[in-house]
Amino acid sequence: MKNKALAESKAILEDLLTDIPVHFDFLFSDSHAEVISGKQEGVYAWIGINFVLGRFEHTDDEDEAIVEVHVPGSENKEAIFRKRTVGILDMGGVSTQIAYEVPKTVSFASSQQEEVAKNLLAEFNLGCDAHQTEHVYRVYVATFLGFGGNAARQRYEDNLFTSTVLKNRLLGKETGMTSDAPYLDPCLPLDAQDEIHQNGQTMYLRGTGDFNLCREIIQPFMNKTNETQTSLNGVYQPAVHFQNSEFYGFSEFYYCTEDVLRMGGDYNAAKFTKAAKDYCATKWSVLRERFDRGLYASHADLHRLKYQCFKSAWMYEVFHSGFSFPVSYNSLKTALQVYDKEVQWTLGAILYRTRFLPLRDIQQENFRGSHSHWRSFSFVYNHYLFFVCFLIVLLSILLYLLRLRRIHRRMLRNSSSTSLWIEEGLPPQKISGAL
Repeated sequence: MKNKALAESKAILEDLLTDIPVHFDFLFSDSHAEVISGKQEGVYAWIGINFVLGRFEHTDDEDEAIVEVHVPGSENKEAIFRKRTVGILDMGGVSTQIAYEVPKTVSFASSQQEEVAKNLLAEFNLGCDAHQTEHVYRVYVATFLGFGGNAARQRYEDNLFTSTVLKNRLLGKETGMTSDAPYLDPCLPLDAQDEIHQNGQTMYLRGTGDFNLCREIIQPFMNKTNETQTSLNGVYQPAVHFQNSEFYGFSEFYYCTEDVLRMGGDYNAAKFTKAAKDYCATKWSVLRERFDRGLYASHADLHRLKYQCFKSAWMYEVFHSGFSFPVSYNSLKTALQVYDKEVQWTLGAILYRTRFLPLRDIQQENFRGSHSHWRSFSFVYNHYLFFVCFLIVLLSILLYLLRLRRIHRRMLRNSSSTSLWIEEGLPPQKISGAL
């Protein structure tokens, strides 16, 4: 499946590289089209939101939150102070991503951990030119496939089905195999019904709405290890200075807190836990009635209602157990938009790619020299344009000369007619009609 996806993306990329220069006249090279990695996407998203929030600007305001930074590559120099940037948490349907600045030099528990960290830390300069190190940033970015809301539920159901079938076989039971004896799922709202279909079999579920038990059951899915400075799947994670940090949570972090619980924005673990508990313990019939009355967000559907209990527990565990944020942490904002704008990674990509403009700093001649097909195309195009302009000018001159000739002939005819009338002693008469 992975090889097929890679082949498809490669084919699409090759089509773009071939067709764009043919159908469009703007400057284009092979390096202008690429499939970005999860790390690049995280960096671009981080740049985008911090740009919108104005965290790259200089400040003299004493009330602004600042952070002490050890600029990468300048360990012997004094630390600098600049605006504190925000980190991002983004939980989609398939994956979860975290990105935040690491302002100080990091340490590693082992050489293996250090090797892994090289692929998770990005260092880049957002200053006006490459020599200004005041805006060199070190950002940690990690993407976790299978940790999105929908993928996590699928993993949970797969495990549930396999373990239940095995227990039934060992104990001679039929738990969950009939609708009369459903499996009691603590991660579904009270009395909500669901089904799992695998290998031609159907497993029946009925919710018990136990939020705490649901959290306990899904904790092993975090795949935590005993190694220090690690998060989900045992992946390296540098320490977060919780007392001087700020994070924004997008996608499922926002949907889980806002769509049904109606408490998006500033996150409070205690309030969120209470709201999630109450929701899970509410009978499915009551939740349906509230849904029919339009008490939830306009885009919330029955799928959201059914799996809100599970996703609330999953979001909570990923944030507090997986990424190790304390329950007392109060600097997380869940959001869909920032300043009424949806912040996409594409904004960060544009900012990053154009950070050293104006264009005079780009070596255009080197670019053209390394792309002979562009140079030859430009040569032919310019000569073709010159030839067309030459023909237009030549045609205009010919038309002008022809018109002068017609005017000259008309004047000669008028002059000859007048002379004839005078010689015969008659007054000259008006000649009708155009000559």
